[in-house]
Amino acid sequence: MFGRLELKRPLAVFDIESTGVNPSRDRIVEISVIKLFPDGTQQSTTRRLNPGIPIPPAVTAIHGISDADVANEPFFAEIAQKLYNYLDDCDLAGYNITTFDVPLLECEFKRAGYEFDLSGRKIVDAYNIFCKLYPRTLTAAYKFFCGKDLVNAHGAAADTSATLEVLLGQLDRHSELEGTVEGLAQASDIAGPDAVDRTRRFKWSGNEVVVNFGKNSGRTLRDLAENDPGFLRWIIKNDFPDDVKSIASDALCGKFPSRQAGDN
Repeated sequence: MFGRLELKRPLAVFDIESTGVNPSRDRIVEISVIKLFPDGTQQSTTRRLNPGIPIPPAVTAIHGISDADVANEPFFAEIAQKLYNYLDDCDLAGYNITTFDVPLLECEFKRAGYEFDLSGRKIVDAYNIFCKLYPRTLTAAYKFFCGKDLVNAHGAAADTSATLEVLLGQLDRHSELEGTVEGLAQASDIAGPDAVDRTRRFKWSGNEVVVNFGKNSGRTLRDLAENDPGFLRWIIKNDFPDDVKSIASDALCGKFPSRQAGDN
């Protein structure tokens, strides 16, 4: 059985690896499903797929799947009916699937001619549960790492003192953290090696810079400069960091970031 987990219908726990992070543009390269049944049994399956578009090297560096690995695998459309039937009676579960995996799966089914209806399904997202159980506020972190209630929260002095205690508490609790400023700065960096700017508004996709937010997510900076310069002008006029505005401004002048040899 599955501990305290109670099932009234099958639950499909799944994860997707893809060509990128834009559900409308990117494609699945691997999907794995563990199907749990109310009687306590389970089935598992993993299937690699040919996305029909190149897998950017920066993405391959993350999940390890290259174009050559999937060159002889079926396209999603070829397995769509079987997968659709397999998931037809299931609720869905996964980690951070609400914002990515489920929308991408919907798009893939739609491209294959299937309407993947979510209206009758329950969606269990372990990431969302994690965020609710362990809120990311300073008050919650102070309680978790220091075992204390934060008095006078949002006062600068109290918050500064609590932050220092939390940082020291993190070092005490997690031996994998390096106790140097350089090591802690690296652990603090969530932008990743493919980030072009520090807020990750632009990122590398191979040797091209692409937008990483909003309706134009996935489009190359070069394409926007040539075909949709209004979007870049909008960035320049609005509340974005200076480095983001500089990238947009340079692109309008025909100057684009150059990726150095050896960069990931």
